[in-house]
Amino acid sequence: MKFTRRALLNQMTLALGSGVLFPDLAFAQEAGSQRDSPGKTFFDKRTRDAVDAGLAYLAARQTEEGTFGIGPYQSNLAVCGLCGMAFLSAGNLPGRGKYGGQLNGCIDYILANARDSGFIQTGESNTRGPMYEHGFATLFLAEAYGTSPKPQLRQKLTKAVQLIINTQNDEGGWRYEPRRDEADLSVTVCQVMALRAAHNTGVFVPKATIDRAIAYVERCQNDDGGFAYMANAPGESRFPRSAAALVAMYNAGIYEGEVLTKGLAYVMQFPPNQGLQDDRQYYFYGHYYAAQAMWHAGGRYWEAWYPAIREALLDEQQANGSWSDAISSEYGTAMACLILRMPESYLPIFER
Repeated sequence: MKFTRRALLNQMTLALGSGVLFPDLAFAQEAGSQRDSPGKTFFDKRTRDAVDAGLAYLAARQTEEGTFGIGPYQSNLAVCGLCGMAFLSAGNLPGRGKYGGQLNGCIDYILANARDSGFIQTGESNTRGPMYEHGFATLFLAEAYGTSPKPQLRQKLTKAVQLIINTQNDEGGWRYEPRRDEADLSVTVCQVMALRAAHNTGVFVPKATIDRAIAYVERCQNDDGGFAYMANAPGESRFPRSAAALVAMYNAGIYEGEVLTKGLAYVMQFPPNQGLQDDRQYYFYGHYYAAQAMWHAGGRYWEAWYPAIREALLDEQQANGSWSDAISSEYGTAMACLILRMPESYLPIFER
């Protein structure tokens, strides 16, 4: 059976509840509907074929446990969640579609590593940021929720969200470990994305949690419009985290204001076709968020950005369908597929 994009999105998105958490959401959705919808204008056959090859590569790299690839990041829950989101973005559902089995594998692996405390983490990954794993895993569970019959998914998603809420520090942010200690912009954005997706499913998220998080994000902005790594320590602006900060604001229902205007102007100084030599380590991370920021901004921002990142990614794809990255080719491939499919993504978190 074939489904339209809208029908699948209706299955993947539950009611938004009262709307109290994100007070500007109704306005944002109305404004979004008035902006241009590029859709198939940019997602051409060459791009579709590239994504199909990327998804086939990911499917071939999934292990029996539901993880991806080999090496130190094989057990990484963030990589697993991103690969799962890549399958979802192409319209697959758990147990349904070409990669329905792979999606079930992703869900099972993440649920198996969801502890009673709500913390989702294997304790084995070669990573300095367990809350990155938790955030991306929670985001994936929220995006998959409503399409999977697994009864424990709702319970474990709710506990994962509560852990995020409970570990927000006094500044309003989060850092690498699940405790109320320091905070940094990157980890904070990751948690905001997870909370936004969970709220979309009807899981309760206090408005105060989001308000404090966005206040933290705004305090990280420098005079040049870019964003520093921490709010309580002076630091230079960088493209990847600046793009991430903008996405956090959009996902909190903020669609206008000086912070966004200055932030967009800063990010637009780093077009994909000029390369990112200084930030190559965070290339996919930066463009994953930059594409989302430009998608939400719409108009001239999107029309200038997407064709450039599309061509850059298509030129970098390997013969086996993958994209290389220092973390792992599975991570790079998942990120590339998510970016390329954004004009026609089935992920509720990318709806504008």
